[in-house]
Amino acid sequence: MADAGDNAAWQVLAKAELAAGDARRAQSFDAGVDIDALLADRSAQVDAVLADAYRRDFGALGGLALLATGGYGRGELFPHSDVDILLLCETDICTERQAQIEQFLTRLWDAGLAPGHAVRSVEQCTTEGRNDATVATALLELRPICGDPQPAAQLARSVRSENFWTPQAFFEAKRSEQRSRQARYNDTAYNLEPNLKEGPGGLRDLHTLAWMAQRIYGVQKVVDLRPLGAIGGDELIAYERERRALSHLRYGLHLVAGRREERLLFDFQRPLAARLGFKDEHSDNLAVEQLMQGFFRSAAVVLRLNARLLQRFEESLIGEPEIEALDDDFATGGGYLRLLDDNAFRTDPLKILSLLQVWAGNPSLRGLHSSTARALGEALPAIDDAFRAREDVRAAFVRLLRGPQPVASLERMWQLGALARYLPAFGNVSGRMQYDLFHVYTVDQHTLTVLRNIASFASEDSKQRFALAHELWPRLRKPELLLLGALFHDIAKGRGGDHSKLGSDDALQFCLAHGFSTADADLVAWLVREHLTMSVTAQRQDISDPEVIARFARVVGERERLDYLYLLTVADIAGTSPKLWNAWKDRLLADLHGATRFALRRGLENRVYAEDRIEETRAAARMRLVEAGIDLETVERVWAGFPLESFLRYSPEQIAWQTRGIARAGAEHLPLVLARPHSRAGALEIFVYSPDRDGLFAVAAATLDRLGLSIAEARIVTSNAGFSLDTFQVLDAGMDFVSPERRAATVAESLREALANLPAEISPPNRMIPRQLRHFRIPVQIEFGLDLARDRTRLTLVCTDRPGLLARAAAVLRAHRIRLHDARIATFGERVEDFFMISDEGNHAISDAGRLKALQSALIEALSDSTDKDSPNAQQRASA
Repeated sequence: MADAGDNAAWQVLAKAELAAGDARRAQSFDAGVDIDALLADRSAQVDAVLADAYRRDFGALGGLALLATGGYGRGELFPHSDVDILLLCETDICTERQAQIEQFLTRLWDAGLAPGHAVRSVEQCTTEGRNDATVATALLELRPICGDPQPAAQLARSVRSENFWTPQAFFEAKRSEQRSRQARYNDTAYNLEPNLKEGPGGLRDLHTLAWMAQRIYGVQKVVDLRPLGAIGGDELIAYERERRALSHLRYGLHLVAGRREERLLFDFQRPLAARLGFKDEHSDNLAVEQLMQGFFRSAAVVLRLNARLLQRFEESLIGEPEIEALDDDFATGGGYLRLLDDNAFRTDPLKILSLLQVWAGNPSLRGLHSSTARALGEALPAIDDAFRAREDVRAAFVRLLRGPQPVASLERMWQLGALARYLPAFGNVSGRMQYDLFHVYTVDQHTLTVLRNIASFASEDSKQRFALAHELWPRLRKPELLLLGALFHDIAKGRGGDHSKLGSDDALQFCLAHGFSTADADLVAWLVREHLTMSVTAQRQDISDPEVIARFARVVGERERLDYLYLLTVADIAGTSPKLWNAWKDRLLADLHGATRFALRRGLENRVYAEDRIEETRAAARMRLVEAGIDLETVERVWAGFPLESFLRYSPEQIAWQTRGIARAGAEHLPLVLARPHSRAGALEIFVYSPDRDGLFAVAAATLDRLGLSIAEARIVTSNAGFSLDTFQVLDAGMDFVSPERRAATVAESLREALANLPAEISPPNRMIPRQLRHFRIPVQIEFGLDLARDRTRLTLVCTDRPGLLARAAAVLRAHRIRLHDARIATFGERVEDFFMISDEGNHAISDAGRLKALQSALIEALSDSTDKDSPNAQQRASA
């Protein structure tokens, strides 16, 4: 470092030189300079500054040493990494030189280094290290910078001694630490905003391997394990490749964030993708998605490598167990499956599929022996076009699908890297994410989750999540066809074009090549092509409309396809996001399945007319009411006020529930509000019977929003006597904390009080938009259409989700004297797609174009914020 006289001048010069070095390295990073060279260069520059500061404050003082620890000790300093140092000295020197030490640390702070520091004696370090694995780990990475070499050498000898930490104890402590750390991230690397350093599959998992290698094998670096046979050549290449890839991402993240930031937040994903040179290919393969796919692929490799090497380290500590042969090729030992001849996979890669079949047939196995996992990994290149074309190979793969634990076998193939090799199209979507809040998993993780959901259908426990799945599962003629539909349903994402159609073509070709009959292959291809149809029909159309059911039934054509499609649909929705599946969607899809099954049984040529539906509903509801002790005269009196559309839009059970409530309520109980929990926790059904007044829905929406309830569906019906007969299907996060019945009663009372005192004006809740939503702004889109049959106007609203959105929209409708007759609310991550049936005050379609234009402008104004117009995501991708 250049000479500087007084302290102030030194601080200015040091700060300037560090800043210049950072700027030079940032330019070098953008120019593609080797990442290890950049990390080492910053470490060396900081070494020079520290050494010069040490010389100024301590000179050649004996008994004192300055050492680097942590990442700095490894020589890996990122742009905003902590500069962790240890001042090592005997206790008396530390005490005598306290003022100098404080001056030294202040000097570093003034130079902009903000060091993390500790001042300890050798004895203190050794004692603390013996009692704390984290401290012991830091001591493994000490690197002398300057000062007296004797204390550092003495500490190094203490750390290397057997009584400091035994290899077994250190292994167990670090493995436990890793498990706890990964649990904080839900044990998955596939988070929308992953942590590059601490998250599963991040750099810390690689560091853990290096620390264990030092303690267990006494080596300095992971590469030193190679001569010992503790790591394979391919494994070492993978270790170094992913370490460099993750380091490159972390370095770039520090640069775009301008601070020490390890989380790849939405704020930084687009800027980092641009800085690394990624370009948007098309709307299905954005630059940011390419960036994230690279990370997720690296994380998957790191997780696989970490698990394999941890197991190998453990095996080296406990020794080889007794081996028991299973057949000529495979054996078990210590609960692990192992290959008797490690070269067998290379000479005959078909044994990879044989291993999976043996594994599936022995569910008590803990996993693969690490040597077998390494042999399999080294044999993966043998899964090539020629291998995939072999008839015996294809037959073996089909046997896996038809054998025990088929989903577990597919997941094991994925974990071992074999599925991407056997099905290259699946390899193309491995790690692929979609830049939105709807798809929280990568395509491969989502597919595996869908498969796991399907596997759960066989269990009685699935009844808690899916109304019909457990009942339908055993009826499937060939369950493997559903598994193939799930495996291929998203396989074409990212190619551009309709992924359902492209994936359908892939599935058809694959099935025919694997010996499935034309009929079976066509069923799988149809499932892939139509895998979104049932979801769209249920969530975006009125399934109480016989015409909607008839159209869907024509697409399905037969009961078998209906069952397959239902099972794939519920598994798919539930596998998209942990928050997406709920009781309302469960009921909606079960109702669509039931109505379509009835239409198919009746015959597509025999249309269901409204009169038939009305009479069937009345008869079924009447039977329920009589059984409940309600006399027929009372039933008919209540029903005299029900319009015919009530018997079309509500089920017999709902009609009976509403009728009982009205029959038992007197005028003093109005407005009548009934609320009841769904059969599954998390949702309520609410019924409002009240003299109809404009603004009733707006007040209800605002009140429910304040109660923490999210409206999923609203059906607005007005009786012949001018009373509301409105139902709301609402989702409720608060039911986790109180009994569903008590929550329902509280909601009913709060809503009744609000409706009894209908305010002249409604103030929707005004809450902050969550940070994540700010990165996915969709401009408000309003469209109107005419429903001649019902004399109604259709209003379609598409925009970004935000707190209180429906209450805001309802307030606008009220202000413009618009009557609401139906509302279907659908939220897909950050994207809202709401559908309303509206009319003027006379209950007619709105024909005044000027009035519609004013309503459109008011809705856009109420539901927009300043970022909507500038959203790059909204401009590039208008649909999820």
